[in-house]
Amino acid sequence: MEGKPNTTSSLARSSATFSKREKEKKRLQKQKEKAVRKEERKANAPGGGLDNMMAYVDENGMITDTPPDPTKRVLIDASEIELGIPKREEVEVDPEHQGKIDFFDTSKGFGFIRENGSQERYFVHVSGMMEEVGEGDKVIFELERGPKGMNAVKVRKG
Repeated sequence: MEGKPNTTSSLARSSATFSKREKEKKRLQKQKEKAVRKEERKANAPGGGLDNMMAYVDENGMITDTPPDPTKRVLIDASEIELGIPKREEVEVDPEHQGKIDFFDTSKGFGFIRENGSQERYFVHVSGMMEEVGEGDKVIFELERGPKGMNAVKVRKG
């Protein structure tokens, strides 16, 4: 037994080599089949160039494959097209409002003014006052946008 060559290991090696060759053949065959299918797709593909791929929009906004009628063409001035939010027309509003101090905490330095007519309440801070006022005083004020809404500023007795 010692003098005989190990036949099992040589068989195992040759079968492993055989399976590797088979796998490589299958891989190459798949590549060839894939290339053939690709060529068939190219040959049978509907195309005809750029003209067949073009789409047009008719006067009603519908997509069509026929080019528009040149006689129905309308020229548009690009400067008249507004992108974004249209400009608002300036409306003159009386910047001064009249109201009454609804609540005011002198220790904390803020309060609220109730506007005459609309009954809206506006926040007022002591820094926005031009003179000292107290609860129940009639005042004239202007509005300014603050972080939490409209604030009364330039508050004075009225």
